[in-house]
Amino acid sequence: MTGLSARQLDYWDREGFLRPSLEQAQGYGSARRYSFRDLVRLRIAGRLRAAGFGLEKIRECVRTLERLDPARAGIEETRLVILGSRVVWIRSDTEFIDLLHQGQLMLVFPVGGTVVDMAQAARVLFAEPRPDLFEPPAKPARKRIARG
Repeated sequence: MTGLSARQLDYWDREGFLRPSLEQAQGYGSARRYSFRDLVRLRIAGRLRAAGFGLEKIRECVRTLERLDPARAGIEETRLVILGSRVVWIRSDTEFIDLLHQGQLMLVFPVGGTVVDMAQAARVLFAEPRPDLFEPPAKPARKRIARG
């Protein structure tokens, strides 16, 4: 189910990284029982491991996620992206968080919206009357005072 070997599960259990919450091993070859939540965490950790991250980096990701989102509300909606040596938590459409750089926040903004806004501003600007830059400004007409 997790894609991890029994040896890997045993190692992570002995290291205290991910211990089975339902039933601990009672010696070599004994069965462990993991909860559904344990299995989800194991699968995610296995994917990070398959992407080349060692146990210490995976632990750092877990610690950062726990610090930034202690309730872990909406964990089903959580998206992680691996970018080279970075693991990025996509918190929302505009917030990306680098889990391996102390939770460094990266703000995301749509370029398309900026292009549309700038085009709108340019249309408004060009619709306004413009003085000719090469002709001197016209002198204001003098008011004639009627003498009578």
